[in-house]
Amino acid sequence: MIPIFVDGPAVEPVTLPEMRAYLRLDDDGQDDLVSGLMRAARLMVESVSRRLLIEQGWRVVMDRWPQGGRIRLPLSPVLAVDRVRVRDAAGIATEIDPALVELDVASDPPCMIVSDAPEPGKARNGIEIELRAGYGASPEAVPDSLKLAIKILVAHWFENRGDLSGEQVLPPDAMALVAPFQRARL
Repeated sequence: MIPIFVDGPAVEPVTLPEMRAYLRLDDDGQDDLVSGLMRAARLMVESVSRRLLIEQGWRVVMDRWPQGGRIRLPLSPVLAVDRVRVRDAAGIATEIDPALVELDVASDPPCMIVSDAPEPGKARNGIEIELRAGYGASPEAVPDSLKLAIKILVAHWFENRGDLSGEQVLPPDAMALVAPFQRARL
């Protein structure tokens, strides 16, 4: 199973004015730097927690349906499955009826159950699942503790530019905020 990033997010979980206030910056001379640090911090928090923060589009490809049709999705939290397609031997995609797809977002990892779907004709990547994942489309949907972890990480990087060493992924206070959200590896 291979997740492929398609698009998003449209916004960051922490807005530039919020971050500037947190850093106590009065002018906009460092906005490009701060914006870049915010994107990098979001990616770092997503990586450590193994959860996507803001809505993003993804495509998951697989070779075959698992026995029983229960698919553990590699992305969390899942907002919706938009489309499931199966490719025949010629590579022509057929969309699966949405009534045959059941999304279980309460499980961790999120699961999708597909019933009575045709087998793919392609030997590799014959099944495509298009989905949207993240807490939501707006910063308000992201848990406050994860947004605070982003702010702490950006402040840490901003204050220690070029001075970082060691193997620590996140500062201890940011890691403590992310820890309750961490997903176990599949």
